[in-house]
Amino acid sequence: MNYKIVLGSKSPRRRELLQQAGLEFELRVHSVVERYPKDLKREEIPLFLAELKAEPFIGKLKSNEIVITADTIVWKDDTVYEKPKDKKEAFEILKELSNASHEVVSAVCLATNDKKVTFYESTTVYFKNLADRDIRLYIDNYEVTDKAGAYGIQEWIGLIGIEKIEGCYYNVVGLPVAKLITQLKTHFDYRFG
Repeated sequence: MNYKIVLGSKSPRRRELLQQAGLEFELRVHSVVERYPKDLKREEIPLFLAELKAEPFIGKLKSNEIVITADTIVWKDDTVYEKPKDKKEAFEILKELSNASHEVVSAVCLATNDKKVTFYESTTVYFKNLADRDIRLYIDNYEVTDKAGAYGIQEWIGLIGIEKIEGCYYNVVGLPVAKLITQLKTHFDYRFG
């Protein structure tokens, strides 16, 4: 049996990445309160949240459906940087990330009604020193409150501010696509076409 894929995410970037990878999918979203135990660290946070986002689907999927849910965080100096609540917080986050490296950790949960597989990917991102005026220009012209760490690597701030990355670029966009495809093939015998 080849599974029909359901994407359980509001993220336009995840939708675009699945389309670019040639995966056919249906979009279905359930709202969940994204809270996690405060003792969780690094990859434990997005792994917990990716599973939490999958829970409303379990028991409601058809037998040939698999849901993909995901979560992304930015991790630096034992601190998690999630989506900023406003432009002021976005500015503060980008100042913290400026002239330093941080990790972008994305976790994915693949679930059917009776099987669940979770995994994560980590990428190290190096920002050059960002001028205050460049940060302000970015947060005034781009939607920053829907992105972990207040930035999109594929947007202007990524083009002018990121010196290098170590690891998967698409993971920083929000979905480690190569690893996702491998997990679908390995655990669910997913076949393209």
